[in-house]
Amino acid sequence: MRFFSRLTMLFAILLGGAVTTSWTPLLAQVPDPIAKLQADAATTRTSDWGHWGSNPETYSSWKTHSNRLIPVYSFGMDLQSVRGENSLYRDAAAIEKLYGYLPEKTLNPNAEYFDQTDVYRVQKQAAESGKKRVILFVFDGMDWDTTRAAAIAKSGRVAYDQGRGSGLHFQDYRGTTTDFGYCVTSPHNDGTNVSVDKQIVVNPNGKLRGGYDPELGGDSPWSPITDADYPIGKSKQNQQAYTDSASSATSLMSGIKTYNASMNVDPMGREALPIARTLQEDGFAVGVVTSVPISHATPGCAYANNVHRNDYQDLTRDLIGRPSIYHPGGLPGVDVLLGGGWGMDKDTDGAQGKNYVPGNRYLAPEDLEAIDVQNGGKYVVAQRTGGVAGTEVLSKAVEQAKTDGKRLFGFFGAQAGHLPFRTADGNYDPVVSVGNPKPAKAEVYSEADRVENVKLSEMAVAAMEVLQSKNERWWLLVESGDVDWANHSNNIDNSIGAVISGDDAFAAVVQWIEQNGGWDDTALVLTADHGHYFHLVRPEALIQTLDK
Repeated sequence: MRFFSRLTMLFAILLGGAVTTSWTPLLAQVPDPIAKLQADAATTRTSDWGHWGSNPETYSSWKTHSNRLIPVYSFGMDLQSVRGENSLYRDAAAIEKLYGYLPEKTLNPNAEYFDQTDVYRVQKQAAESGKKRVILFVFDGMDWDTTRAAAIAKSGRVAYDQGRGSGLHFQDYRGTTTDFGYCVTSPHNDGTNVSVDKQIVVNPNGKLRGGYDPELGGDSPWSPITDADYPIGKSKQNQQAYTDSASSATSLMSGIKTYNASMNVDPMGREALPIARTLQEDGFAVGVVTSVPISHATPGCAYANNVHRNDYQDLTRDLIGRPSIYHPGGLPGVDVLLGGGWGMDKDTDGAQGKNYVPGNRYLAPEDLEAIDVQNGGKYVVAQRTGGVAGTEVLSKAVEQAKTDGKRLFGFFGAQAGHLPFRTADGNYDPVVSVGNPKPAKAEVYSEADRVENVKLSEMAVAAMEVLQSKNERWWLLVESGDVDWANHSNNIDNSIGAVISGDDAFAAVVQWIEQNGGWDDTALVLTADHGHYFHLVRPEALIQTLDK
């Protein structure tokens, strides 16, 4: 059983330092309340405080995405050009142009929400208005319900049941113009088949089309869902597809609707240009930061093209300016790429096609060698190193990149290639997730896993330092990707911890902005790529108190 971090901190303060092992037996008697909620629910498959999926009788009846409306927060600019009376969902012609068809019951003359593709347009507007620094902050899989759960756990109170909310840094920050809205994430279609080797779409339009029916899914993220099966594509009244992370990331980056699994490729298989590349052509430096593997859907979509999200090595090649299957001549590459994937070796991977190179599944060994400045490449490489603190490795690489005018590449990770999961109490010791039929084992991190890795907040600041040293005009993606992994596992402890970890990164980004020129030249949009299907029935259960 994990220990209550607040009590641990109290003993540390009383002792004037770290808690010694002599206190371990006493601390072991005090359980971490949210970890206990998770462990009990995952073991018994029952819970009176919340559940995943459409069946309230079981803790877990759904382990993937949903068609819920997603929160969007803006800083340094507002969202007035896309929300409310300017929502494209009030205009049938605009909807048809967006989807290529008019989805059933998607027109809503009273829509306050907008579309996920509008996030692309908001970024574009920011750059066109003269903003020199444009930041897209994506919490993968963080819908309104997930956000609220983390806000309650962090603040220790149930402060809201609708709207923007409070309790997290990105909800409370008022140091600049800020706005709040919510968007539709539904894709063009689900069920499109592709050929990775030929880079073609086999069956355009797929099997199930997208759209959003507010009468069934709700006209706001906190509105009642009248058909519990609608958000998961199983409604008998109006069946519409929900998105995956690749289609939704393509919407955020390139401003189009496309099929699930597409990486900046339209429904017919044609290339779409992400905003990072169009801004790069206009002289911007560009960077990508993620807490999960570097070429997963969201970070990959920041720059690359591919017909399928699982062609990881080729996606990385686009990111780092190496010849890929989609771009045999190579792209210019990003100026900064920091994330996970380290240590994930695999001899074969059929999903990556015939050109897969045995070794790390996200980064072919020959590509890493080619980009390293030590071999004449463009990138100062910082990767997890045995016996050396990750913060030290990254810090030295940042200074070298700034001094020598080079690019920066960082490669870290623990189990499954992601950074260690932070849990709700601030520790890095997850409990069991929902499994089938038994609970899934919790990830266990060694001291080396914790010390030799870095935090998302550290990577975000490192990226900004290098980008600013290269150019006063830059675009940056920061992804808190582990929110999605936690929600797929139906693990509320990991989910809350991941949101708070991303929120800490947001706070670090804001502090850097305030210390480096302020908001006059900066715009930041914070959102998620999609939601899951968590229901918080008894919110007070997430308040972490010593007597719980």
